[in-house]
Amino acid sequence: MNKKIEQTERSSSRYILEAIQVEKHYPSGPEVLKVLKGIDVNIQPGEILVIMGPSGAGKSTLLHIMGTLDKPTVGEVIIDQQRTSQFKEKEIAAFRNKNIGFVFQFHYLLPEFTALENLMIPRMIMGQDWKDHLTHTEELLNEVGLSRRMSHKPSQLSGGELQRVAVARALVNNPKLVLADEPTGNLDTQNSQALFDLILRLNEKYKQTFVIVTHNEMFAGQANRVIHLLDGRIEDEKIVQKL
Repeated sequence: MNKKIEQTERSSSRYILEAIQVEKHYPSGPEVLKVLKGIDVNIQPGEILVIMGPSGAGKSTLLHIMGTLDKPTVGEVIIDQQRTSQFKEKEIAAFRNKNIGFVFQFHYLLPEFTALENLMIPRMIMGQDWKDHLTHTEELLNEVGLSRRMSHKPSQLSGGELQRVAVARALVNNPKLVLADEPTGNLDTQNSQALFDLILRLNEKYKQTFVIVTHNEMFAGQANRVIHLLDGRIEDEKIVQKL
């Protein structure tokens, strides 16, 4: 085992996620394209971490690796003190569904189902009876301001409402971590601010951990910590608020 990984594991109880010397390489003809070049990130429970940087810096790649949607070429990701590289494919899918929520730039709601039914699907994937969690699901939609829209299908909801449903869906399994990739990319300024306010409120109420890729400086100023990536490396890191 890598000595740095071994040492980090001994003290990992204070972190919900650790990315250790993460690299990501892609073949590009006779060359190798190195998108990430040795990233080290530790994330504390209840933290809002924002990742910024220019296009092509590796932000989304890093987020996908953190969320176990992709594997690092080199390095390790530890979530809740578990080395994700040790999981088999079916195991990692189950682990991801239970422990990680995702919000993307596009909501990815299933068009044939209502907002309430879209929230039920992650529960059903876990083999649970949706009826046992109906109250919790309804409460989440109420929490994001959609108590009167839960029976509506995606085509009947506005862009801001669709992203609020996506946030509620990310929280439905009570995950350890929520990862968001440009969640306001398709929203206007007003709806972007409303979504940011919602994330801040959920973080304060539930102590939910968020990692968010965004270009929005305004939201970065409201996070706990901001990491700037440049050319696959961490260029700088700053604490915005005291946890």
